[in-house]
Parts: sequence; structure tokens; C-alpha cells
Amino acid sequence: MELGEDEAMKNTRSYKYTRLYLTVPLSQGTVIELDKEQSHYLANVMRQKLGASLLVFNGKDGEWLAEISDLQKRSVSLKVKSQTKPQTPEPDLWLAFAPIKKARLDFIAQKATELGVSHLIPTMTNRTIVDRVKSERLDANAAEASEQSERLTVPTIADPIKLSKLLDDWPEDRMIMFCDEDLSGKPAIIALQETLPDHAGKPWALLIGPEGGFDDNERDRIQKHPNTVTVSLGPRVLRADTAALAAISLWQAVLGDWS
Repeated sequence: MELGEDEAMKNTRSYKYTRLYLTVPLSQGTVIELDKEQSHYLANVMRQKLGASLLVFNGKDGEWLAEISDLQKRSVSLKVKSQTKPQTPEPDLWLAFAPIKKARLDFIAQKATELGVSHLIPTMTNRTIVDRVKSERLDANAAEASEQSERLTVPTIADPIKLSKLLDDWPEDRMIMFCDEDLSGKPAIIALQETLPDHAGKPWALLIGPEGGFDDNERDRIQKHPNTVTVSLGPRVLRADTAALAAISLWQAVLGDWS
């Protein structure tokens, strides 16, 4: 049974609509011709039919109900019907992390997106063992994770940067939650709660080291930065990707949109 437009809007969560991230403006009545890759995805991977409904978003105009208005072997067009969600603010949270091997790097991009990170910064440290990062791959992982997690935005991906340069150019108003594997900081929840009186409303970034951790010079410089709050993620030794997810979860629980 086909749903009418109004009924579909009321049931966008009870029915499993395909969700697609687009980079074009969205408004009622707009017709969008998809690129070759997205056309193939809808027509051949998802096997969508002419007239099928889906949800689309672009990070700016909220989420919209659309339908397939033209379906060819190599091209698909959509007609935007009505808005299902207005654009709403999301946490302004950066994640600076040392790149790790490919599959686990994909994992960080995907799960950080699901957990609400707004900007990913591959950060090259003295002990980083990966010397090349494919930004397009991170972009693709982030976009797919946003589609699946019902986010209204896709995190931006920075070009890889050396830790020293990152700290040199650090924004004056952005705090740093430094996750120190040497347990030099207070438990993360306590440390974050103690920052609330003086730093309420400020943007934050999480800084995660490589396998093997930061070296002594790097750790000293990070801790001396005026915006740094040094925290511990607990007594167990965590892999870099696990540490990133633990840090995001703790921050979200105290200062983010989980609290």
C-alpha cells in the first residue's frame, strides 16, 4: 500500500526509508538529477523503483521527503516533496586523532560521525605509523554514517596536519580535552564537570594519541597549552580507536547533546 505524502511524513521513522546525503540546495518542488554513483546506488544496489520515496538532507536545509521522478539505467532524478525535519544545531565538537591502519581509520570516521563529532582532524605525531591518509575515503565513510544515523549534517574532514602546527594555529576560544594515556589527568567526567563554571558554552576538541602514545615533548607541549584540560579515560590500556569513542561518549554525556 502506497503512503500519501502527509502520512509518509508522520511515519518516516517507522518505515525504513533510504536516506541520501546531497550537496545541492533542497526546497519543495526541486528536481535533482543524481550523479552516476548515487544513481547506481539507488537503482542497482537498493533496487528502488520509479515513484519510490526516500529521505534526503544536505547539512543546511534540514531533511526532506523526496520521490524518484525519473529512473534510467544510468541516471536517477528526484523530486523534493516536503520537509520532514528542520535544520537544528548540533554539538561543535572536533576530534583530532593520530591516523591508524585503514580498517580502524574507517571505523573512527564512521563511529565518530554516529556519536556527533562535527570535524575530524588527522594529526601526525612523532609516533604515528601511518604516513598517508585518503581524505576522500574518510569523507565517504562520514557521509554514509550520517545517512544511517539520521544526522542532519556530515562532519568535515581536515587535511592531515602535524601536531606542532595544529597547536600553533589553535583557535583561542576552543578547549582541548587531552586524553593522556599516562593517567596524569582526573577522570574525564570529573574534569569536564569542573570546567563548566569557567568554560560553559565554549567549543571543544578531543585530542587522541597514536598507538604508543605521545612522546614526552609532545605531552609537555599539549599540557602547557592554556586551553588544555588533561583527562584520564580509566585504568585500562585502550586502542586508539577505542579511546576516541570513549572520549566522545564521555564528552557528550557531560557537555554535549546527551546531557
